[in-house]
Amino acid sequence: MNIWKISIKNLKSKSFYTVLSIIILALSITLLLGIQQIKSSFEYQMENNLGDIDLVIGAKGSPLQLVLASILHLDNPTGNIKYTEAKKLAKNRLIKTAVPISYGDNYKGYRIVGTTDEFYNFYNAELEKGQFTKEAFQVVIGATLAKNLNLKLGDNFKSSHGLVDNTIDVHDDKLIVVGILKPTQKVIDCLIVTNLETVWDVHDHDDEEHTDSHESEHNDSEAHEAHEHDNEHHEHDGHDEHDHETTDEAHHDHENHYDEDKEITSLLVQFRSPVALLNFPRKVNESSNLQAAIPKYELDRLYEFTSIGFKTITWIAYLILIISGITIFVNLYKMVKERAFDLAILRTYGASNLQLIKMIAYEGFTVAIIAFLAGFLFVKVGLTLVLKTARLGFKQNIIKTLTFEDGMQVAILVFIMVTLSIALAIYPILKMNISTILSNEK
Repeated sequence: MNIWKISIKNLKSKSFYTVLSIIILALSITLLLGIQQIKSSFEYQMENNLGDIDLVIGAKGSPLQLVLASILHLDNPTGNIKYTEAKKLAKNRLIKTAVPISYGDNYKGYRIVGTTDEFYNFYNAELEKGQFTKEAFQVVIGATLAKNLNLKLGDNFKSSHGLVDNTIDVHDDKLIVVGILKPTQKVIDCLIVTNLETVWDVHDHDDEEHTDSHESEHNDSEAHEAHEHDNEHHEHDGHDEHDHETTDEAHHDHENHYDEDKEITSLLVQFRSPVALLNFPRKVNESSNLQAAIPKYELDRLYEFTSIGFKTITWIAYLILIISGITIFVNLYKMVKERAFDLAILRTYGASNLQLIKMIAYEGFTVAIIAFLAGFLFVKVGLTLVLKTARLGFKQNIIKTLTFEDGMQVAILVFIMVTLSIALAIYPILKMNISTILSNEK
């Protein structure tokens, strides 16, 4: 007697109820797996991308926006700050490392970040190919970005202004790929990293295009002044040493003026001691026009807000799981009651109670297995489609792959629920009176 074939025929004979049970159970599994994946991805992104960054300093505005924009690169910056002010703060004895970042351009939606070499240390990023940037207009790209855009060493491209891909406001300068990073599973995998000079020069060149005509009007007067200066220089040959000192001072003043004109998006700070977090942020916020935000604090607050949504959806998933368990129980119990005569006949032909119980169990677990596979597939395909169709302003993969432990937790929960439904449904089999059933049927 093939119990398995009988179970399959029973499921097919009640195809509507079978499909209904699968859909309801698959929906609860999809919600449980989906919310678990999103929750674990959210926690992973927050913890993994913080690295050793203790503080973010930027323009006044929302501290959470500043953190999201500067660390997770999920939002627009609150504004720019003067580079000279950032450098003054970086000299504080409490600060171990201060890394400036500047951005505002993208390539096909991937952000271009101007920074220094210390930026890589926050993510423990290492080169897979090539070298780090040494000159302006050289870039190092993340592993995910290189794969998605099929970029290789030596390739060049033009960046677009803003953080959203566009073909209208494209810069003239070409950026060349000189390095590709190893995968880190962090936000840097989806960034284009260059030096600060590149970001500044790209925008300076654009500004020069608008001022070329104005500068040409002054060329003659500047040449005349230079000629007069040369005459004065020849007239005062005895003061060469004084003139040399004056030139050095002018050069130094020019450098200071150059820095004063430059701006960055924010400053990523690592302290020498956690004690600095007690007073330094408050001092920056109160005594300057800058804003200091503590990443861990802001992201913990964000998690508190979002965790309410996570918990709500999780409880909804549990409720649907209970409903699906009741549905499976009702279908199995109904089948046992309606097929009591057939089951009694099987008993007269030598089938044991255990075999009949196996038949019911096969039906219940078949529904559970199909529903679990369907739910798992819905999560994999559904989240991918959501990310692709959401038209987000960032390109990083914020969804972490489901772990084996996450899948097993849901699978065990479903197994317990289905086992309980089967245990309740087989009760009539255990109390079945064969003679009574056969006589009543006649």
